[in-house]
Amino acid sequence: MSDDKPPSRSWFEKIVYLFQDTPQDREQLVEILKVAEENALINPELLSMMLGVMHISELQARDIMIPRPEMVVIDEEMDFSSMLSTVVESGHSRFPVIGDNRDDIEGILLAKDLLHFSSQSEADPVSRFNLKDYLRPAVIIPESKRLDTLLKEFRANRNHMAIVVDEYGGVAGLVTIEDVLEQIVGEIEDEFDIDDEEDNIHKIADNRYNVKARTEIEEFNEYFSCELSNEEYDTIGGILMQAFGHMPARGESITIDNLKFEIVSADTRRIKLLRISFVESQSLAKVSE
Repeated sequence: MSDDKPPSRSWFEKIVYLFQDTPQDREQLVEILKVAEENALINPELLSMMLGVMHISELQARDIMIPRPEMVVIDEEMDFSSMLSTVVESGHSRFPVIGDNRDDIEGILLAKDLLHFSSQSEADPVSRFNLKDYLRPAVIIPESKRLDTLLKEFRANRNHMAIVVDEYGGVAGLVTIEDVLEQIVGEIEDEFDIDDEEDNIHKIADNRYNVKARTEIEEFNEYFSCELSNEEYDTIGGILMQAFGHMPARGESITIDNLKFEIVSADTRRIKLLRISFVESQSLAKVSE
């Protein structure tokens, strides 16, 4: 018995069929991709990644970089135990090594080198550790570097981190290959994420406020009528990184003067969102988990 049913087309053949009418611009291409998803030719996750690939060509390093105040760095003057503590507490795999200040980048230290050295069975390996023997050259890029070009260079040169500098040559921040890939595959969002269009400070109830970690200290001081210092850091996230002494996880809190800061959202590289409330005045910072 013959089967008159036409053979099913492969996923690739369906896409080719969909593109019989060549799109004339990016908007038409996006519309075609959305129609493809609506007709179940591609799944929503694949559509999101396709749009992400297109989106990174419109972004620059400055758009996604970890700002200078939030960079976790190794000071070349640190002793071995302090370096090891920074590596373990942050959970990062690569660290800029600085000299006199954050504009003086000596190179990049890989956590695996430090951890491997510390695990050696030879007697007193710490006393033989020479930081300069383990430094990798730092990749320096301008703030205006396009992300699609940067991703191509990351892959070609097998680099995973770049230091971003401003027009005057000062360090503005850093960007990793993971940061770029997140623009394509996305990151897990939760109920605490704040839309980019909202204000940096948002009152959610009496004596409860959501505050973005990137809020500038001057803006924060003006809103809450306080006097946090902006001499060393520009953002609230920078101040909290110093106060905690490590990369805090969600749920950790610290009290500075009469303000309680609770970490609402953070990843392994940066603090994102805080919850602020007023408490009785205290002269010293108190950390709790």
